[in-house]
Amino acid sequence: MNAALSRQILFQYLMSLVVYCVGLPLVCFLGVVIVSSRTWYGTELIYPFLDWVRNYFQLLFLIALIAGVLFITVYFIRKPLRYIDTLVSASQQLAQDPTRPIELPDLLSPVADRLNAVRQDALRSAAAMREAEQRKNDLIVYLAHDLKTPLTSVIGYLTLLRDEPQISPELRARYTGIALDKAERLEELINEFFEITRFNLSHLTLELSSIDLTRMLEQTCSEFEPAFAEKRLRCSLSLPPQLPCECDPDKLARVFDNLLRNANFYSFPDTGISISGEESAGLITLRFENSGPTIPKEKLDRIFEQFFRLDSARSTASGGAGLGLAIAREIVRLHGGSICAASENNRILFTVTLPCRQTPPAP
Repeated sequence: MNAALSRQILFQYLMSLVVYCVGLPLVCFLGVVIVSSRTWYGTELIYPFLDWVRNYFQLLFLIALIAGVLFITVYFIRKPLRYIDTLVSASQQLAQDPTRPIELPDLLSPVADRLNAVRQDALRSAAAMREAEQRKNDLIVYLAHDLKTPLTSVIGYLTLLRDEPQISPELRARYTGIALDKAERLEELINEFFEITRFNLSHLTLELSSIDLTRMLEQTCSEFEPAFAEKRLRCSLSLPPQLPCECDPDKLARVFDNLLRNANFYSFPDTGISISGEESAGLITLRFENSGPTIPKEKLDRIFEQFFRLDSARSTASGGAGLGLAIAREIVRLHGGSICAASENNRILFTVTLPCRQTPPAP
């Protein structure tokens, strides 16, 4: 676009020179023809001037030619400088008042379109950042509020155990069990605080090694068996005997953990969770499917956003901080892959695509 603008200005400059250099002799020739077409007696008022022009015609023609060329040259030198001043003013406006559209001369309309596109992107990014920040702040407020409930219960039951030394062993065991459950929930909530901090402050980097994704998924599913058993969920794997992949095992395990945790939480009881995958043309495709409430499209489009939770209820007593899928997407992107979600007819499907081998960064 910059080269096109330069070419356009250069073309206008050359055309102006050509028109002037051709037009000046033509005007002079017409003037000579007109003046010569009548008889002059030397008594006319304009005759001395015309006689002087005739005597110095070549010099005057040369001066007019040089002056015209200089004028045109100076004009077209100042023209891009005026455009630069206009662009500087537009950039200042973009920084100071991004809500007002950028308006530039017609010749700079492509630049104006690009600046307005940048302005719109900046406004959308700023709005998204404000929304994410607000969701994070709301979530922290909710987490802080929910910390009080298990903490109050822990203090209450421990106080009973301290103040009632004569209670029966059965009641003591019951109180101890309740206090332990509340303490574990308290730990989960505190971990969510740490998760928010880590996601905002840390920069994810990959530590690559070659692993078998089939073996990793089998191991991850076995770790979820107790959680699946509570909802009577069946987990089935349809994978090749081996799926070799160059990746960061710890971070990729976190992706699978988040997807299975989601599947467990949003699955109907007495249903199945299926994991399938294959390798083709250097790409590994993994599908995590479960039976659960259909996710509306407006929520499906935002499911990978930071701090977005499908369950928009105020309480955080169930579900996480809304970071699991956002982190999963970031990890998959770092591996050069993609992750997407689909949902219909009470089915939820997450598809993860990963390259078998990582492309080394350009030097």
